[in-house]
Amino acid sequence: MTDDFVQIREGRSEDAPRLATLFRQSWELTYRGIIPHAHLECMISRRGTEWWTSSLAAPEPPLVLDAGGVIAGYATCGMARLPGPYRGEIYELYLEPVYQGLGFGERLFEAARYRLDMRRLRGLIVWALEENEAARRFYLRRGGRPVARAVERFGHARVPKVAFGWE
Repeated sequence: MTDDFVQIREGRSEDAPRLATLFRQSWELTYRGIIPHAHLECMISRRGTEWWTSSLAAPEPPLVLDAGGVIAGYATCGMARLPGPYRGEIYELYLEPVYQGLGFGERLFEAARYRLDMRRLRGLIVWALEENEAARRFYLRRGGRPVARAVERFGHARVPKVAFGWE
């Protein structure tokens, strides 16, 4: 595949319907059996086209991975939400399931890191649910090291998560 086939760019308003679909598909695949069903469905339903339209109008919209004219993934990043040595954070990085395992995630990850570097946000942190083995392996392969653990609550369920850090 050539670089012309895969491009990473800032999302645009017309990407909203596709991002809503991609979000649903990737979250259903990734978190089914990890996040309690009712909570997962509620979280997904909040991220419809209207939500994405608003997100894409922000001063720094999500990055999207465009594969031959199809939005195949997205990433969001910015200032780390918790104080500490890691100033930048990748909040979300998801690919449509059919595009996973093709190296596109790495390209999207590096584009998000570059965006954070351009904002001079040194040190990177990314959180992943502990049961999300694919994400944990992905971040370890990218050179991340576990630096913190916490628990995410979904109603009565307590789901452990791990933070990966890069200096």
